[in-house]
Amino acid sequence: MKVAEKILIVEDDSFILTFTSKVLKSQGYLVTTAMTGKDALAKVQTSNYNLVLLDIGLPDITGTDILKKIREINQDIIVIMMTGNPQLDSSIDSVNYGADGYLIKPVNDTDLVDIVEEKVKQRFDRLVNNNSI
Repeated sequence: MKVAEKILIVEDDSFILTFTSKVLKSQGYLVTTAMTGKDALAKVQTSNYNLVLLDIGLPDITGTDILKKIREINQDIIVIMMTGNPQLDSSIDSVNYGADGYLIKPVNDTDLVDIVEEKVKQRFDRLVNNNSI
């Protein structure tokens, strides 16, 4: 039996948030959502997520600043950055602060599921190899 991974989606666009959440829930993931950086950080501090889908352009805190704080809280969380406005600076910052992936919105459901499944498998393999599970 597949263990349901816990995913936090951080996105201020309600349409994208709803779409992404429905797609991942349909694949059996346990999905929580946040529309602000402040809410996202509070949730990361109080719950153990396997993966965070993180919008770079949030209204209150930049995605890269949230990424840095997530890395301080838990190095094992997979963080996939998302942006509708791809810029070289944001992709470089994302990599430098430890992002595990980078998606350009709009993302279709197949690509979304593929990257999430790939990153979850990589995390599992890493934990097994490190004897963490």
